[in-house]
Amino acid sequence: MASVTFEQATRRYPGADRPAVDHLDLSVDDSEFVVLVGPSGCGKTTSLRMVAGLETVDAGCIRIGARDVTDVEPKDRDVAMVFQNYALYPHMTVAQNMGFALKIAGLPKAEIRDRTLDAARLLDLEPYLARKPKDLSGGQRQRVAMGRAIVRRPQVFLMDEPLSNLDAKLRVQTRNQIAQLQRRLGTTTVYVTHDQVEAMTMGDRVAVLRDGVLQQCAAPRELYRNPANMFVAEFIGTPAMNLFTLPVINHSVSLGDWRVRLSREITDAAGEIDVGIRPEHFEIGGRGVEMQIDVVEELGADAYLYGRVTGPDNTFGQPIVVRADGHDPPLHGSRVRLHPQRGHLHFFGVDGHRLP
Repeated sequence: MASVTFEQATRRYPGADRPAVDHLDLSVDDSEFVVLVGPSGCGKTTSLRMVAGLETVDAGCIRIGARDVTDVEPKDRDVAMVFQNYALYPHMTVAQNMGFALKIAGLPKAEIRDRTLDAARLLDLEPYLARKPKDLSGGQRQRVAMGRAIVRRPQVFLMDEPLSNLDAKLRVQTRNQIAQLQRRLGTTTVYVTHDQVEAMTMGDRVAVLRDGVLQQCAAPRELYRNPANMFVAEFIGTPAMNLFTLPVINHSVSLGDWRVRLSREITDAAGEIDVGIRPEHFEIGGRGVEMQIDVVEELGADAYLYGRVTGPDNTFGQPIVVRADGHDPPLHGSRVRLHPQRGHLHFFGVDGHRLP
């Protein structure tokens, strides 16, 4: 196994006004599962393809272990890639698809058979080895694509949105299988997704990208609790964090009739700051802001209240989302007062970066 290291790695497409990946510095440790996540066009798939050798590195370098592979041919990098669309050969059986790369490499038939059977047992594919891809479900095809990567026994797995073609229930099931499999095999894995729930439930660490620039890389819990900037704060978490732009007056900010005193370190820096509060960190009742509830989304144990902050002259302000007890949530059309929980506020400066 081996680590993967991006050192100031940059990829700029001809004619583009900015790099697709811009001076990326990121290390993936040996046996670690790191997820690259971000909105469409943020550079996550380009980053993965740079490791595979399918995209040119215009500046910087990429290392696998101690070896600089920036200019190494894809076939010589000892990586295996799992694609979004499975990329199976329709005229081959499952066994032939899984063993094809080994056949091309010239391995003996007996070894190809043994490796294929081992991977099939691992993925519960033994009953399907003689079938063609058209006779399989989407989840089974995805497991065949995984098996094709596993039989090669590479140093690194690269996975490009492998679950995006599956239905919601199968995605949950398959993502758990992939995470368990990676931990069992201990193979270094770089996984790309646009789904932040997938990222948070699968990765040892999650790297958030925006416009080709790394915003933060941390364990899922750290990303959620201590986002480095407003982009990460809004992107990580469902529903997203509520953000309020508030003026600083006498070293304090006020949310409705609830006043928060701030340190001089924060208040001397700007005349206004952004305060972030996650939906689950509001208490209903007490001092704070009043909310007009427009929609109540009931999910069983929890309910989410969607609405708008009401002003002193009965005007409506910005949208707000609050989590409530699902057993007896307020009714839509009603108004409630909301009080932020102490210790769960996030402060961001005018540049969008987190304040201490």
